[in-house]
Amino acid sequence: MNEEVSKKLELIRQTLRESEVQGVRLRGTDWFAWATAGASNTVLLTAETGVAEVLVTTEDAWVLTDEIEAQRLQDEELPANFKVYVNPWADYAARESFVRDATSGKIAISDRPISNLEKPLPSSLQKHKQVMMSSELERYRQVGQKASQAMTEVLKAAKPTWTEYQLAGAGAEALWAKGLHPALTLVAGERRLPLYRHATPTGEQIGRQAMLVFCARGYGLYANLTRFVCFGELSGEQAELHSHVREIEAVVLNLCQPGTTLDAVYHALAEAYEQHGFPNAIREHHQGGTTGYLAREIVANPTTTDTLAEGIAVACNPSLPGAKVEDTFVILKDGKLENLTFDPNFPSVEVEARLRPVPLYN
Repeated sequence: MNEEVSKKLELIRQTLRESEVQGVRLRGTDWFAWATAGASNTVLLTAETGVAEVLVTTEDAWVLTDEIEAQRLQDEELPANFKVYVNPWADYAARESFVRDATSGKIAISDRPISNLEKPLPSSLQKHKQVMMSSELERYRQVGQKASQAMTEVLKAAKPTWTEYQLAGAGAEALWAKGLHPALTLVAGERRLPLYRHATPTGEQIGRQAMLVFCARGYGLYANLTRFVCFGELSGEQAELHSHVREIEAVVLNLCQPGTTLDAVYHALAEAYEQHGFPNAIREHHQGGTTGYLAREIVANPTTTDTLAEGIAVACNPSLPGAKVEDTFVILKDGKLENLTFDPNFPSVEVEARLRPVPLYN
């Protein structure tokens, strides 16, 4: 962790020199985890910012927090590279005074600027956050495996009499048991599955089939995956929809290579939908994009010219009414994709030399 943080502090200080500013403040849960090699400033799961922030100058690196959080963070979260500044919880002004002194009262840059003395981060630093170092990738593999195992456990235990709330709750429980934040657990049962792409769970029974979606967070990194469970055989039409989305996904996965732009990914997906007879599907749901310290760092759209590179993670999620496929992959140096959320205990079929999930029959 200390070596990784040292490299990141040098990247931040390089940005300071290039931007000619006096400090970098990182408040978001994503940036805090990135800068600290996977530490968490999260208490409230739904908050974009946490109970501590990072401040880096050319000379020093601090974690800024209050008296409530400081000891726990020092004992359980923070690497040794950071000093800790502690302000009274009721005196946030003391922290701002400390920052003004540390930056000589001059302009800083921040992931979430909140004053006229702060400007947004440059794109160069944002790109560094998206490219995984080897130590980050090792942590990401752990998160992906735990998330996919939790998914398999839950869907093998699921019953058609469960409500969507119960399935989502079982998913969240399984993720927590493995030390992951259940940042998102979507569920659609038999009736709602063909109606809604983003199906937040309800009190309805799931019936003969259900979709479960995870965005699971560990070390600040998101493992994103979608799976289906069926109680009895799918109809021929339903099975065909799943086959379509797997074939459409293969088109985009083949494109996820260093040098490919995200708009090219989007346009290839649009064409694939049309070739499979679903020309409007590209407009009915976003198709995913790059992932990492956010569930989606950048969503692919017709004008997204950001370029894929070695070390970037991607999570694409082509869907049709009642069918979807999604896993989290990382682009390796040979251009191959490593599936971080693959579980050999979940049923799969081979699609263009990749094992892709199929509905689990329970």
